[in-house]
Amino acid sequence: MKKIIALVLAAMLLLGCCSFAAAEEVPEGYPAIIEGLDFGGADVYFYDWWSDDTRSDDPSEDQQLQYDYQDWLMETYHVKVHLQALSDWAGNPTELANMVANKDNSKLCIVGISSGFAGAPLANGLYMPWTYGLDLGVFNDATVDFMTKDGVCYGVTMGAAVEPRQGVFFNKRILEEANIDWNELYDLQASGEWTWAKMEEYMDKVQRDIDNDGELDVYALTGNGDDVTVALVVSNEADFYKYNDAGKLVPAIDSDEMKEALETRIAWGNKYMRPNEAWDDYQRFWPEGNVAFMIGQSYEGFNGNSTINQVADEWGFVATPKGPRANRYTSAADNNVFGVPNVYDEETALKLEQLFTLWAMPTPGTDEDAWATNYYALTDDRAIEETYAMLRKGENATIMKFNLIGDRNSSITEITWNLGGGTPAEIIEAALPAFQGRCDVFNGDKTQEEVDAEKAAAEAAAAAEAEEAPAEEGAGE
Repeated sequence: MKKIIALVLAAMLLLGCCSFAAAEEVPEGYPAIIEGLDFGGADVYFYDWWSDDTRSDDPSEDQQLQYDYQDWLMETYHVKVHLQALSDWAGNPTELANMVANKDNSKLCIVGISSGFAGAPLANGLYMPWTYGLDLGVFNDATVDFMTKDGVCYGVTMGAAVEPRQGVFFNKRILEEANIDWNELYDLQASGEWTWAKMEEYMDKVQRDIDNDGELDVYALTGNGDDVTVALVVSNEADFYKYNDAGKLVPAIDSDEMKEALETRIAWGNKYMRPNEAWDDYQRFWPEGNVAFMIGQSYEGFNGNSTINQVADEWGFVATPKGPRANRYTSAADNNVFGVPNVYDEETALKLEQLFTLWAMPTPGTDEDAWATNYYALTDDRAIEETYAMLRKGENATIMKFNLIGDRNSSITEITWNLGGGTPAEIIEAALPAFQGRCDVFNGDKTQEEVDAEKAAAEAAAAAEAEEAPAEEGAGE
């Protein structure tokens, strides 16, 4: 399949450019040579925060094919590509900002950052517009959409797949003890009938007080509370922020989709979730083997040493069920983003985009399913081939707009940490000022200092009003 994809991409590239060399000089499945793309022996750096430019001394067959393809690209375009860490996870955004502030174009480079840091580059013009390869299927659409502002894309991914986040893990033994065939969950997912209501039916069946002492012995659900909230929000096609028609970032929480998600989150927390004393209690609850379902991030199961694999029982994995407003399964996916620092002329930026696009293409001849190889030792085939394979596709991913503001702890806590603060409508109303303040800063309408001053003034006014209220009540007696 990857050979087919590579051939299609090569054909599409050929329509827009001519080769330096005759067709027979381009290896089978490789993209056509882009006329005029020549770096003259320069070094180009693709910066992330984990690479060290080292190749394996004993490469696998697929690795060798990748090395061969990369060597061909470097020879063809007279360039030496370096994959290197610029800084660490939190440091790359600062390095990018410094590079732009200092107009440092001494190195030809593309800089990658976590999507949770993408807001500042978008708001402050740290990346140049990305114009090349967006229609070739090389980059996933979810990330392109996330990195698009005012109709212009500013960043892409290293490849078309995404990393799924929230999904539903299940303990097969507990389902079987409740006379449930766990394959039913996969069947419902395949038929499009895996919904919130259907999951509630299963949670009602598995939750039991076995010894009749008035306390549950088997709980239906656990998980990081924020993950459960985000999973329900995204599975009802809701979001915390959005762009309006004028291109401004605005709060998106005052919607029917959000209210339904929060209503369900509160109900599930009260009825089905094993009570937490600390936010990370789910990490000890699941290994105890007395919880049927865990809403968690995919890595918590598909990384071999993570939480899900600490239980002695076999487990499976399905998508978060669909809410009433949804017509697809999705997850709040996450991808690192790469862009051209805003320090070059347009011609240089285009050359960097072309090279990065070629580099990110599927390596001709490699196994398209190699990503799944290590997962089969962890869980069943359907979890991998039906659920994970579906959620890693760009069209089934949602990169939530709160990433433009920061991580969850700096962008949505007025919702996620206040689920006991009233009805969904009341929680949303109380959260709106903080959400609007973040949008004002992102849009450049206010400074952070102005927003902080307004918040302090509002809190002072509320405190004064609270002090006056008892005095007024006493005066009327």
